[in-house]
Amino acid sequence: MSKLLTLSAAALATGAFAVPAMAQETTPEDNFNGPYVAGAISLDQINSGRGDGLAFDTDGDGSFDNNVLTTTGANAFSPGFCNGGANGATTGAGCMDDKNDLGYAGRIGFDKRLNGGSFVVGALIEGAGSQARDYSTGFSTTPASYTASRSLDYSAAARLRAGWSPGDGRGLFYATGGVAYGKIDHDFTTTNTANSFTENNDGDWQFGWQAGGGAELMVTRNISIGAEYLYSHYNDGDYSVGVTQGSAPATNPFLLDSGQTNLRPSDDNLSFHSFRATVGFHF
Repeated sequence: MSKLLTLSAAALATGAFAVPAMAQETTPEDNFNGPYVAGAISLDQINSGRGDGLAFDTDGDGSFDNNVLTTTGANAFSPGFCNGGANGATTGAGCMDDKNDLGYAGRIGFDKRLNGGSFVVGALIEGAGSQARDYSTGFSTTPASYTASRSLDYSAAARLRAGWSPGDGRGLFYATGGVAYGKIDHDFTTTNTANSFTENNDGDWQFGWQAGGGAELMVTRNISIGAEYLYSHYNDGDYSVGVTQGSAPATNPFLLDSGQTNLRPSDDNLSFHSFRATVGFHF
């Protein structure tokens, strides 16, 4: 993350001190005042709590508020949970961290400089994707591990932005926010070879929202570079994994309450931070 931000800051500084004559001759009304296209590359960091794990619906009422109990009433998941991906069947094997990785985005937008002054408002439509992945794991007394993971395949977003463009108007400091609609990819792995597992509502499109801010600098009459932070939050409450008997006996803890159990990540939202470097072409 620090490397990406350092490179972005260096690019902004270089543009500020090495601007071609064409850019220097423009007036504030020439900058951030019309349509543009832009692209971005980012480092995406998963936002998840320390206590994240798995949640269970053993009685089939749709609420993931149950414990999975053995025939003696003991908690079958007493070994605990981890906010990561299992390295093996037991807690002793440990967990790997969430995968923070690269993201990418492309956008089209329109800015308007109000009354020729320093204030700029605009709107944009953006498509994006991310390779970052969120993991949630539980360990049972069998022993066995159960890991659910998810990532944002791609998304469409519509945002507003508003900012301040002082002096000669070549720079813009802005805040942005809006709605998003993303396709979330899920995966499930387990070392349990007795029960049967079926993923439900994988790859569904989900609504969310975004908010952030950034800085942008015109380095020529038409080309800008920038650095941006964006927080993205998507609802993900529809996904679950159905656990049925398979080759397990009828006394299997997943079966005792209602004949099957549904499980999912205890956090039913996917959210992440994006630290972006941008480049744009302004018409």
